[in-house]
Amino acid sequence: MSLDVPSGVRRVADSLDDVPAYVYDLAGLSRHAAAVRAALAGTELCYAVKANPDPEVLRALAPYADGFEVSSGGEFEHVRALLPDPRLSFGGPGKTGAELALAPSAHRWHVESPAELRRLRGPADVLLRVNLDVPVTGAALAMGGGATPFGMDPDGVAECLALLGHPVPGDAASPGLPELRPGHVSAGLTGEPDGPGALRLRGVHAHLASGLAAPHLLTLAEAVLAYGRSLGLREFNLGGGMAVSYTRPEERFDWAAYGAGLRALARPGETLRVEPGRALTAYCGWYLTTVLDVKRVHGERFAVLSGGTHHLRTPVTKGHDQPFAVLPRSGEGEDGPVTLVGRLCTPKDVFARRVTAALAVGDIVAFAMAGAYAWNISHHDFLMHPKPEFHYLR
Repeated sequence: MSLDVPSGVRRVADSLDDVPAYVYDLAGLSRHAAAVRAALAGTELCYAVKANPDPEVLRALAPYADGFEVSSGGEFEHVRALLPDPRLSFGGPGKTGAELALAPSAHRWHVESPAELRRLRGPADVLLRVNLDVPVTGAALAMGGGATPFGMDPDGVAECLALLGHPVPGDAASPGLPELRPGHVSAGLTGEPDGPGALRLRGVHAHLASGLAAPHLLTLAEAVLAYGRSLGLREFNLGGGMAVSYTRPEERFDWAAYGAGLRALARPGETLRVEPGRALTAYCGWYLTTVLDVKRVHGERFAVLSGGTHHLRTPVTKGHDQPFAVLPRSGEGEDGPVTLVGRLCTPKDVFARRVTAALAVGDIVAFAMAGAYAWNISHHDFLMHPKPEFHYLR
């Protein structure tokens, strides 16, 4: 595997000791975000903070994002403290009472269930998260269908519509479906429309799968749009799920085709919104770690690194070999198949298995694509090793 390691990452590597380091290429991230923003003209771009909430990453993305999607009260307060007046969409299942109290401060509130809607107090602009049982081809992770707890099936959506005073499709009392004005609310559930306690139904939210190419994501978008339109709604959050390949890092999601496809699907007066996370930030991050030992056990060669999956859990969670480059420091290391491991007391502390590399003690291994679901989802305190350093290229 041949990777182009940026010169700024190499400079950090030159000064690295046995404490690992994360390097975020903020200049590269800004260029990527600007290109995505241009490709999605006509569609709102909302960054999923769960992918990487690093303050400098959020600041770099802010000029190109129409808003930020958060999934906890902690993320909500984190972003609000960093950025001036951010447009926040609050999603995620199992919201606490303290989190529900944040609804009036959110730009959009993603309702996960009828029970959540009953507990919610406005004023708030809500989207109903729908869990549609539609075919998904090529997904790395399915978020919709019968095996997942996210969002609502059509019965749950119908219950929410009834609570909000909206006509329910197929209701004998409502032959056909009258056009609903944006922001329609139920006096029975929320008080007077647009009053101090109003819940305003704006549209639907869906995140049905992850790891999809543009054509497959557009097929899912068609299904979500058709369903939301059947409810008389005109705002659609289509979620994220854009494919990121760790086996072929040079391949990128086709943002131009996706943006053009969304423009073709949209109708006048509609708002379409997407929530990418990994596909925006994965490429900006590098994780640098030093080779502490090279050994053979039962004939198999292992390189033991100063870091571990307590810093970079991505390869364990996704079951892949993390792409990497070797930055030699001590001459030519032995070449051949080698398994790259960390120094945790578990056989699961593995970055890559039986990959071909020339490695010697003291060399630096630079793991690419470490800008999303990496440091922030890792079990930092296991064995209480030192935390990594953080460096930023501007």
